[in-house]
Amino acid sequence: MRTILNLCTALAVFSLVVAVAGCGDSGDDPGVVVTATTTQLADLARNVAGERAEVDGLLSTSSDPHDYEPRPSDAEALIDADLILKSGGDVDAWLDQLVESAGSDAPELVLLDRVDQLEADDEVDPHWWQDPRNAVLAVDAIRDDLIAVDPDGRAQYERNAAAYVAEIERLDRGIAACIERVPESERKLVTSHDSLGYFANRYGIEVIGTAIPALTTQAQASAGETAELVDLIRDEDVTTVYPEAGVSSELEETIAEEAGATVGEELWADTLGPEGSGGETYLGALASNAEAMVAGFGGECEL
Repeated sequence: MRTILNLCTALAVFSLVVAVAGCGDSGDDPGVVVTATTTQLADLARNVAGERAEVDGLLSTSSDPHDYEPRPSDAEALIDADLILKSGGDVDAWLDQLVESAGSDAPELVLLDRVDQLEADDEVDPHWWQDPRNAVLAVDAIRDDLIAVDPDGRAQYERNAAAYVAEIERLDRGIAACIERVPESERKLVTSHDSLGYFANRYGIEVIGTAIPALTTQAQASAGETAELVDLIRDEDVTTVYPEAGVSSELEETIAEEAGATVGEELWADTLGPEGSGGETYLGALASNAEAMVAGFGGECEL
């Protein structure tokens, strides 16, 4: 209901936004404008766009995209967009009605449709970016769509994408090497919700369970499910429970205390962090997650 009300508010100011944009037009060409939903997606796009295009991210750092409520300013971002980037699935399903109501005719790229998908409980897991190999596919797709809307920028987009892909692949190899040094029997993960399946699948980590047994943070765990998770943590000798940045850690702290486990460092799951957090970029978030997990598994990792 709150999302519907906010959408109505955004649309109520839509005509005002258009009028202001028209009256304030100085005749300057702002160049190509890309609007991206999530913080991860905006960061990927900025690395491809470089100085050639402006990337406007709708979500702020440390915010939960599952719980996002569109703002009036989002309508303006959609008006200006030459290309709209959507992560896909339940992560940013709220974008569809906003785009339709705002009447944007910008091409829309849904990245979940352009990567290798995993399924969880017969649903497509929308957290595709947690596997760096999918980030490479996403970068390629963003590059191609930027070229489509700005053919003159082909050389720059291709150069930026190639350089960034090399960075992603280098980090991917580093994370794999770190985790391979941890015995498989110690790679047991318990975190806030089902958001790290791609990461676990990529690096041979077993997801024992999650505080919220769902692909979205908007679900709730029953008392029975929480009790079962506590028992499972004990049975599997899991030593660390990891909260996720951007959501309350109260439930994870309670579960860890009851199971006799420790609370690990926050993981960057659905959002990036502010400057100085270590998770302010996509690559930084991946590296931070790997280092935190390996420490909780009893190993050492420096990326």
